[in-house]
Amino acid sequence: MVQRIDVTGADGVRLAAWEFRESPTSAPPDPEVPRVLLLHGLMGRAFHWAGTARWLAETRRVIALDQRGHGQSERPAAGPGATTPLGRDAFVADAEAVIEQLGLAPVTVVGHSMGALTGWQLAARRPDLVEALVICDMRASALGQASQQEWEEWFRRWPLPFPTQDAARRWFGEDDPRVERPDPGRGAFFADVMHQATDGWRPLFSRRQMLTARETWVHDAHWEELAQVRCPTLVVRGLDGELGRAEAQEMVRVLPAGRYAEIPDAGHYLHYDQPAAWRAALEPFLDEIRSAAR
Repeated sequence: MVQRIDVTGADGVRLAAWEFRESPTSAPPDPEVPRVLLLHGLMGRAFHWAGTARWLAETRRVIALDQRGHGQSERPAAGPGATTPLGRDAFVADAEAVIEQLGLAPVTVVGHSMGALTGWQLAARRPDLVEALVICDMRASALGQASQQEWEEWFRRWPLPFPTQDAARRWFGEDDPRVERPDPGRGAFFADVMHQATDGWRPLFSRRQMLTARETWVHDAHWEELAQVRCPTLVVRGLDGELGRAEAQEMVRVLPAGRYAEIPDAGHYLHYDQPAAWRAALEPFLDEIRSAAR
């Protein structure tokens, strides 16, 4: 069962949070049950975590958030006089708001890509809220302007609108020039963020806003904040993902309580590529955190 919970984020932005439960219930959440907050990556949505959330919900309270500008959460206004509605501080403040408004603290935060960066920035700034952290395929090094320009060019190449959702799945999984070999997990990831518009299938998000959000972190390195994360942290990478092994292992070294896991035959969307291996890497770490909290 999945229940939507509306939350007020930073600057009053309306956020859609989703609680995954093993079975329907009207009882209030058990305060003794461990809590998990799932944060998707750039262009993602809460339901990208559905497979993970289902097995987590067997023993935990599980909340997945549509981050601002994504899924069914509000797209913050931009333009003259606006603050930085898609800046790093806003994403972190939103996660903080969800934890506090839903009574999740102390919570384990599991983040993919941009969501992982949000998670470790939150853990560094508000250690009282986060008891453990999982960083899934997110780099701490600066990517630079060339990376941002590559993304701008890539967005321009999207053949929108797609005639069907399956056409979107095939393009992102097979036909996209950025795909070196067929990648079903990537295709499924992007198919899940398409919705049917009047003229075909289009993304739930604004590509311009995604570039704006990305602009706020690609030029900076994030090692200093990573070193401030004191809680147990698992760094997980796909063997063919965007986070290289050397950088991942350096992240583990920098973290005061870092652990490392690697998933073969997986790319950046590793929880889509290899869900069983992803669970095998994640579950022992979470069980250990749960046992330590008792």
